[in-house]
Amino acid sequence: MGVKHWSKMQERGNYLGIQILLFSYKLVGRKGLWVILFPVVCYLFISGKVARDASKQFLQQVDNYNNTDDTVTVKRQLQHFCSFADSALDKIDAWLGRISQNDIQYTNQSLFNALYQQRQGAIFIGSHLGNLEVCRALSQHRNGPAINVLVFTHHAVEFNTMLKKINPDVAVNLIQVTDMGPDLAILLKEKVEQGEIVVIVGDRTSTTTASRSVAVPFLGRDAAFSQGPFILAALLDCPVYFLFCLKDKQRNKYQVIFEHYSNSLKMPRAARQNRLTQVITDYAQRLSYYAALYPDQWFNFYDFWQHDQLVERDHSKEK
Repeated sequence: MGVKHWSKMQERGNYLGIQILLFSYKLVGRKGLWVILFPVVCYLFISGKVARDASKQFLQQVDNYNNTDDTVTVKRQLQHFCSFADSALDKIDAWLGRISQNDIQYTNQSLFNALYQQRQGAIFIGSHLGNLEVCRALSQHRNGPAINVLVFTHHAVEFNTMLKKINPDVAVNLIQVTDMGPDLAILLKEKVEQGEIVVIVGDRTSTTTASRSVAVPFLGRDAAFSQGPFILAALLDCPVYFLFCLKDKQRNKYQVIFEHYSNSLKMPRAARQNRLTQVITDYAQRLSYYAALYPDQWFNFYDFWQHDQLVERDHSKEK
């Protein structure tokens, strides 16, 4: 039996678990909830061999990339798991309005302001590094463009459904994606033409087809990245930005980073593959840079460097 694709791994949590999390948070607050949550994180750490091994592999790769001789101890791995759990509480804080603009430090905020003033639609390519939820929640408090987030798992939808219950004023524009087909491209093209923002992550490979990925250097070692988000960006023919939201835990502040990449990824058919590979390489390079600075905020708990052609996928989703 081969290695499972990330989309086939059972999500360790369910709708009831999310409800309990949010109820407990409202009842005892963040500090009180951590007293309850820490034993749960320890259990998941002990019982989750795949995620634990992936954490160790990633942290070791970061050390190699940074040319450091640090040892990946059990303590470092557990801190990595705790950081992931803490990010869920950050999401709740953001949607409840407990994270204010004073808690945010923007890099290149003028880029976003320009989009807003010009009513220019765009695509933001993010990742599972840091917490994009903070960006999306803060946007609800500004009279800015609508933000549409593409999600690939039922877990994300369930979590946002619960957030909607505790804060009915939240305008959640989620688009669940199972396939990067023409219908999706048409829908998003209309939204971009109306001046809206589309957010998609670029660090997860296709749920159905291995051939839709390309291997490029990430933290000094080739890893598979999906072509889908970047093909979609080319089809939308609009400005493309890389987006990161990272937490400075010492100051309890969030750094929101906008990086303008291109006014359009539209490319000639003859040069498409080479251009795609270059764009994905550039994205992976920026992701490497920030992942090396904030390794405990990397939330892909599977073998990120696995051979994408060999992993098991859910072919029942193919059309």
